Order: sequence, then C-alpha cells, then structure tokens
Amino acid sequence: MKKLLLINTNTEKSPYPIPPLGLCQIASYLQGLYEVRIYDGMFDEGRSLGSVISSFNPDFMGFSIRNVDEMIPERSTFFIEGVYRNFIKPARKLTKAPCILGGSGYTMFPREILEYTGADYGIAGEGGKSLHALLQSLERGEDVNGIPAVYSRDGQGARLPWTNGDNILSLFSEIDRKIDFKPYTERGVYSIQTKRGCALRCLYCSYPLLEGSKYRLRTPALIVNEIEEASGRLGMGVTFEFVDSTFNEPKGHAEEICRELIRRKLKVKLRTMGVNPRNTSKELFRLMIEAGFVQIDVTPDSASPAMIKNLRKGFSIEDIRRTADLINKFNLPSMWFFLFGGPGECRKTFNETIDFIDGYINPADLVYMSAGLRIYPGTPLYKTALKEGIISATDNLLNPSVFYFSKAAPRLELKEWILDACKDRLHCLPAYETTPPAEMMREAVAVRKAQNLAEPMFRTLLRIRKGWKSKGKL
Repeated sequence: MKKLLLINTNTEKSPYPIPPLGLCQIASYLQGLYEVRIYDGMFDEGRSLGSVISSFNPDFMGFSIRNVDEMIPERSTFFIEGVYRNFIKPARKLTKAPCILGGSGYTMFPREILEYTGADYGIAGEGGKSLHALLQSLERGEDVNGIPAVYSRDGQGARLPWTNGDNILSLFSEIDRKIDFKPYTERGVYSIQTKRGCALRCLYCSYPLLEGSKYRLRTPALIVNEIEEASGRLGMGVTFEFVDSTFNEPKGHAEEICRELIRRKLKVKLRTMGVNPRNTSKELFRLMIEAGFVQIDVTPDSASPAMIKNLRKGFSIEDIRRTADLINKFNLPSMWFFLFGGPGECRKTFNETIDFIDGYINPADLVYMSAGLRIYPGTPLYKTALKEGIISATDNLLNPSVFYFSKAAPRLELKEWILDACKDRLHCLPAYETTPPAEMMREAVAVRKAQNLAEPMFRTLLRIRKGWKSKGKL
C-alpha cells in the first residue's frame, strides 16, 4: 500500500490554535486506500518533520495551507513564506515524493502559490475526490491535467463542481485520534462542521469560492454522533466549536442540531463562529443555552444601515439590535466583530457603529474592530476595487498588503478613529491586538485556577484589563 504524508503547515496560535480538521477529514476519506499519516506542525513548527519523513518514507506528500496572511494591514505576515521555509523546502531535500498543495489558503491563489513554492501539484477546493484521482493517476503514470480542481506546473483541471457526490461530509474527522490533541485542550477547541457552502453574498467574502454557493448539510443526528463519540473519548475538558462560516444558516438547521443535542442529554461545552443576525430568535438562543453553548461569535461587520447594505450582508439594523438584545437577555458570552473601511465608509457610518456598541453590547463582552478589507480574486469586492482603480487586473493579489479602504475613510485616518474609540472602551480592541500581554495571560490563568472560573477566557482577561487601567498599567 502506498504511503501518504499529510502535513499541517498552520502554526498560527492567535487567538487560539485551530486543529487541522480538513486534513483529518481527508485522512478518513482515504483510509484503507493508502497508508496515511498526519504531521501536525501547529506546535512543532517543522522541527520534527525531517525525522517523520525519514521514518515514514512517504510516496506522496500533501501540504495543507490554511491562510495566506493575517488579513490585518498592521500585521501583514506572509504565511506562505514560512510554509515554504519550514515545511516544503526541507521536505524536498529529503524525498522525491510528489509535493501536493491544498487547503483554503491555497485555493484562493492556486497558480501563484504553486509557482512561489515550486510544488508539483495543487488542489483548489475540497480535496477528497480530486486528491484520490490525482494519486491514482500518479501511480499509473498518467497525465493529470484535466482532473477537476488539480493544478500542475503546465496545466490545470476544470473548476471543481460543487455536488453532493463526495461523501466526505458523512465521515468523522476523529481529530483526537489522528493527531496529538492534548496541546489543543489547554486553549484550543475540537472543530465540528455542520455543513459546507454559503448562499450569502457578502461583498468581500471568499467562502462561496472555497465551498460553493449552495448549502450541503450534514444531518443533525450525524453531527451529534460525532460530538458524542469524541466527548466520550475526551471528557469534559474540551470545547466543541462549530466552524461553519455562519452557524444559523440556513434557517432551522442550527435549531435542529440543538434539539438533537438536548434530546441526547449530552453534557458538553459548545461555542460557535459566525452567528448571523438575520435568523436569530428567542427560540434559537433558548435552545443554544440548553444544548450547552458557553460562547458565540457575532459577525455583523457594521451597525450602519448604509454599510450593511454596501457590504451586502443580507440583514437589517433591526436584526442586529434584536440579536444584541437576545444575547443580553440570555447572558450568552459573545465576541463581536466589526469591519470598517468598505465602500461608502465615512465618519458618519463609523460613528453609527460605535453608537450601536455603546447602546447594545454588554461591556463584559469583547468587540474586535478591524480596518480595511482584504481583496481576494473572484469576490464582488475585487470587481469594485478594479472599477475604482484601487487595483489593476495585472496586480499579484498574493501580496498581503492589498486592502480596500474607502476614500472617505483612508487607512491612517481610520486607524486613528479605531484607536480613539478603543481608548475609553476597554472591551473594544483593534484587530491587531488579539494576543494579550504575557503577564496579563499569566494573571488570568492564575485567577481562573484560584477561583475555579468556567467563564470564557476573554471575560477574565477583560476584567484584568480594566483593573490594569485603573492602576495605570495600561
């Protein structure tokens, strides 16, 4: 049986480390067809990769690239440089096994990253079927050009059709069995998908390009089966995070998942990304609390009616206000995310969002404020930026400094607005301050242990931050 080494190149631990869900799903998909091993570079950061390659002697190597950069103008770290230096380059020196790239970061710039790294092949989009077809063709010595979603040095296959034919969504990732999960239990989460695809049309978002524009749902029973099995192995020390772009889309799916969790009487801790204000309700939050949710992320991007429309968010200011009221009613710890600088942003629209923060968001909850929209090819924002002359058709958007800023909210001015807004609002932070000082983190860990706190870490940190402010330490 041929050997496949799958390599997680993501080493970003801020705000918390994310386990390699996609790689584990691929390993489950190809189990029995190949001898598959996963090297997780999150904590090891490539140091042991050489010994793994020497002992395993793979026939093929797959490198997962999660992100291209941090999508924050003030911290434009180019992750691809580290991927090449710490993973691909040393691996190439030890083996002639074909080097295959994949992952969400790779999918956004498949040709550019292939050329930058000198890899042999790449897969844009979901990797199950296409990776299997590529490996089979390589084993037989056949031409790989024409395989859907596969890129090579001299060609590429057709765009991958988004269908339900690929059964990868029915498989359990079993993350804790495929990698050393222990380091993730301290600060990280166990990732769970409830679906793939996104039918929303947000101006800047790449999710429809990565996963398709139609929802492909996993059944609630299957989702809860996966959580139940993993929690049985790991116990109560782990938090399960639903990592869909928006948890409560399409309407009704999240509610059914919660009902299934409640029916099984599972004692688990849950959190989720991307609660969309459009489909929130008293019933949804009641079910979430009963199911075991201890934290949510809310991503309206703006609370200005004009900017909500310009960003094509698909909800109204009334939806956001209702959502905030429900969060406060149920006292559900929340992190809010606002994104400033899109088309039409100005001081008036900025102030409208600040007024909403002051009037509706619990000061015990955390607010992240980002400036500038990263421009990705294929998004509606890309067309807007072309039309306005911010970029040209020949620009290499792999460059991590390519952002959109409204002419009425230029980069430096917008940064000052955000800093000024955060000065006296201690629960508000610029996006580039996601990592707390080491001393603050040590104090938070000590307080949580001494007081046996179960609240989300961000609430502990916010209280310490306010205490530091009163003592003049900030």
